[in-house]
Amino acid sequence: MMLKGNGTLKKRLFCLYAQLRDNMRSQWNRVLPFGELLVDRWEKARFCGFGADTSIYDSSVVMGDVKVGDHVWIGPFTLLDGSGATLRIGNNCTISSGVHIYTHDTVDNCVSGGMCEKETAAVSIGDNSYIGPMAIIEKGVELGKHSIVGANSFVNRCYPDYAIIAGTPARQIGHVVIDLDGKVNRIYTKNSNE
Repeated sequence: MMLKGNGTLKKRLFCLYAQLRDNMRSQWNRVLPFGELLVDRWEKARFCGFGADTSIYDSSVVMGDVKVGDHVWIGPFTLLDGSGATLRIGNNCTISSGVHIYTHDTVDNCVSGGMCEKETAAVSIGDNSYIGPMAIIEKGVELGKHSIVGANSFVNRCYPDYAIIAGTPARQIGHVVIDLDGKVNRIYTKNSNE
């Protein structure tokens, strides 16, 4: 069903889009989807109950019990799934573009023809942790503080503070050392490329 004035509304929306797009490009040299131009990322984070100065892109999906600390950047096209159990993300974290974090899976339920229940477990990401682009974190994972997860990694185990984790499935390939002056050193395990 066509609404009266639909063509006019479409023209007005396009004019708004063009203006917002031009402003974004001139100010930040970015071209973003229309929804990202309209939505205030910090307001969305406040609406979700996340901590101070946290932002989350409009294209990000939040489900269930998700708790996020202060000063967290949650990039575009992320999935934060707290539908199975609590998902906690600490303070000062980066959740890069395309990251998926799950608190449940239905693998056994599916392959058993529904005879098995879905499996659920909480997930915790420690303060000051960096989750690289397109990483997937499975139910039950606990990552310690100051951790780094490499891009495209599948994390299905828990890791301690200061761990550098990468791969599919992920494994610890090193650790982070922070000097007294705040300089970050990444120390990679010998033979970590095997």
